[in-house]
Amino acid sequence: MSTENSLRKRTMRDLIRNFTPAWFAVTMGTGSISILFHSFPYGSNLQGMQIMSLAFMLLNLVLFLTFSVITLARYLMFPDIWRVMIHHPIQSLYIGTFPMGATTILNIAVSVVYQRYGAGGRPFLYFIWACWWLNVVISVICCWGMLHFMMTSQKHSLENMTAAWLLPVVTLIVASSTGGVIATPLTDYSTTHGMITVVVSAFMVTIGVSLSLMLLTVYLLRLITHGLPPGATVMSVFLPLGPMGQAGYSIILIGQYFKQVLPLKGSDSAFLTYEATGSSIQVLCVCLGFVLWSLASMWIIFGLLAVQDVLRQTRVTFRVPFWGLIFPNGVYANLTITLANVFKSSFFRVFGSIYAAATIILWTCVMLKTLVLVRDRTIFEAPCLEDANYAQSNTRSDRSTSRSNERKSTMTAMSG
Repeated sequence: MSTENSLRKRTMRDLIRNFTPAWFAVTMGTGSISILFHSFPYGSNLQGMQIMSLAFMLLNLVLFLTFSVITLARYLMFPDIWRVMIHHPIQSLYIGTFPMGATTILNIAVSVVYQRYGAGGRPFLYFIWACWWLNVVISVICCWGMLHFMMTSQKHSLENMTAAWLLPVVTLIVASSTGGVIATPLTDYSTTHGMITVVVSAFMVTIGVSLSLMLLTVYLLRLITHGLPPGATVMSVFLPLGPMGQAGYSIILIGQYFKQVLPLKGSDSAFLTYEATGSSIQVLCVCLGFVLWSLASMWIIFGLLAVQDVLRQTRVTFRVPFWGLIFPNGVYANLTITLANVFKSSFFRVFGSIYAAATIILWTCVMLKTLVLVRDRTIFEAPCLEDANYAQSNTRSDRSTSRSNERKSTMTAMSG
């Protein structure tokens, strides 16, 4: 049967069945572009830049809700797929893209909708805060739950490892950055609520960065001992920019918050009432942010070297995981711009602007390619289902061979 005929027979039911969690990487990438328009160093105060930020946020919201409905339909219509997907050593990792895509929407909702335009007032801010707490719960489940599941119910090897192992862990880091964004306006209504938010964010980013560094150490060992990931999976070498870039941004936000609210009046804690505490924390956080920016820059060089090496040897097929390029590069650009604001540095400002513009162009190219493949429906693939079908086929073949051998043995015994 020809490919054209097989594509014509792909119904909406087939597309829903093959709609994987990796599609939420689209919302992550689109959300990072929305944040870049808001924070862009040149012209960020212009109405046009903020409108672009809102436009991308609305597009992201539509995509997120659409993908959520399709995902819900997938597991209601095909309940057995959940078990197959959650046991798949790669596809299951992309569950973490769901809460991370949602956080990018919450960031702009606070920074632009609430703070810049004053829409919604206190009820809107507390609604976003409630959504953030729900996101925190989901992120915690993704991190600890998926890591535990990887240890107990999946088969992994060093040779087959990719940077996608970071996805369940990064959920904590991304949620912490949203907490840093919400904490400052929340303090205008309640210092206690703001402090709780930023302390929870500090807790999450600490765990997220620690686990990320552990996994990246193992990943570097894998690259050295087994070489680069084959084919399209080589694009995963840019994923380390995600935890490094977003963690640096989150930590700097936490430092700025403590500088703003400390010393804390009326507290019995000598630490919180000491005059130098806030400034000391901010200095430490900025230094950590720069360290993480440096590590992310290192991984950019590794990534570029890896991609050019693979592209010189083979052609890479475009797939949904290509969207994993947008968010890591977007948060790296955002961290660079944040450092430019902290240091008042022309280098960081210019470099961050160039990198942000390049990321926006990359988003445009990936989106156009995605739309073309969505139209002809060739991009809808579920590797976990293909692997399951292959395994079932092998099992049936083994059983058939076993029964055939048993019959032959029986016939031989009878003839003897």
